[in-house]
Amino acid sequence: MRTDKLAAVFSSPPRIAIERTPGTGASWTPNTDVYCVEGALVIKVELAGMRKEDLELTVESQRLRISGVRRDSCRSGQQCLFVVMEINYGSFETVIEVPPGYDLTAARAAYQNGFLRVDVPEATGRAARPYVVPVEDDGDEE
Repeated sequence: MRTDKLAAVFSSPPRIAIERTPGTGASWTPNTDVYCVEGALVIKVELAGMRKEDLELTVESQRLRISGVRRDSCRSGQQCLFVVMEINYGSFETVIEVPPGYDLTAARAAYQNGFLRVDVPEATGRAARPYVVPVEDDGDEE
């Protein structure tokens, strides 16, 4: 039954490691949520104001590397005098160590309303290989 499977997932959630990667030239790290749903792991990253062309998702074994650049039009030749500056711009990178039992090579990503959502299904036994996850324009947002 569906509720039994979900109860099993939430009674012992997988351990997730999110690496903030200093020294890579990244100037900021986006807020990230990782949660379990039936049959999958969901990674949701807050990336408001970005274009999907400026995002890169790379799979290396059980590691998902999310990187990109949020551009600031005010800093591209204009002289701006900030009164308050709280939004991070420039390059970013975060690495998520996905636990065994999930297949990153079958991951699907969608960028919508300022959020990147990556759905990682449970593994089916295929061998891991390096892979770039394409980002779609839209998807169901929950």
